[in-house]
Amino acid sequence: MLHWFKWEAYWTWLTGFALLAAMYYANAEIYLIDPAVMALSKWAAIGIGVAFVVVSYSIYEGLCRSPLGRNEFMLSTVILFLLVLAAWGLTRVFGARGAFIHYGAMLGTIMVANVAHVIIPGQRRMVAAMSEGRAPDLKDAAMGKQRSVHNTYFTLPAVFTMISGHYPMTWHWLALVALTLAGALVRVWFVMRHKGKAPAWVLFLGIAFIVATALLLKPKSEAAAPPVAFDDVQRVIEARCANCHAEKPSFQGLAEAPKGVKLDTRPRIEAQRAQIRQQVLSKAMPPGNLTSMREEERVLLDHWARMK
Repeated sequence: MLHWFKWEAYWTWLTGFALLAAMYYANAEIYLIDPAVMALSKWAAIGIGVAFVVVSYSIYEGLCRSPLGRNEFMLSTVILFLLVLAAWGLTRVFGARGAFIHYGAMLGTIMVANVAHVIIPGQRRMVAAMSEGRAPDLKDAAMGKQRSVHNTYFTLPAVFTMISGHYPMTWHWLALVALTLAGALVRVWFVMRHKGKAPAWVLFLGIAFIVATALLLKPKSEAAAPPVAFDDVQRVIEARCANCHAEKPSFQGLAEAPKGVKLDTRPRIEAQRAQIRQQVLSKAMPPGNLTSMREEERVLLDHWARMK
């Protein structure tokens, strides 16, 4: 079983890193860098991203192998603190897309490294010892169990970051932390349930973090928007959006409008009113603010989208 499990882990990481490089590094100006967050060159952003993943894994490995690693409560507390620091720090360096995906890359790298450098080698040594009639080293069993538990709790947060690019309403570092805790607690409950009776409070606490995230991200009650002339809206969209979202995009490398969203006529713009508001307020669009949309233009589109 571990034979197939390890290749599943290895190929997930290899294909994931390939996609990270092909999407986020090759197109760093679009998906990774946000000048409003930090003005970075393409290679500086790539270097920071790779260094973050390597250093974060090195810190994790050092903590697990240190005396702190023998105290599971203290180790978990320190890891949680570092995850909060990582979530906050990444959103101060990269655009939200890049920050969330690198948080997931950190978790994914830790998980596959646990398999490659601890779980599988330890299993091999224990099997070899039993085959030779020797008592297996209990240290291998303890380390393997510890890393397997960590991988279990990292799974759902890692999956969330993989799909977070489609849900810009979640792009806040506190939401990332809350959903990390929610995912870990849900996994804790499932593990306890498989072992026997699982206390309901663990599941309810996980759900509470999800509810708290929803409340954090809930749109605030707003007064009626002032009237906005459609001609002003169209001018902003033509300048900031329609080079990609058109029947024939003028943006280099685009053969068709992303996701089929076209904003080159009034009916098409009106049909996308709610989506336009969500995308511009979350700053998901334009990606990396490539077309330099100004804050007052975002406000104008927001007012137009809320007009009755």
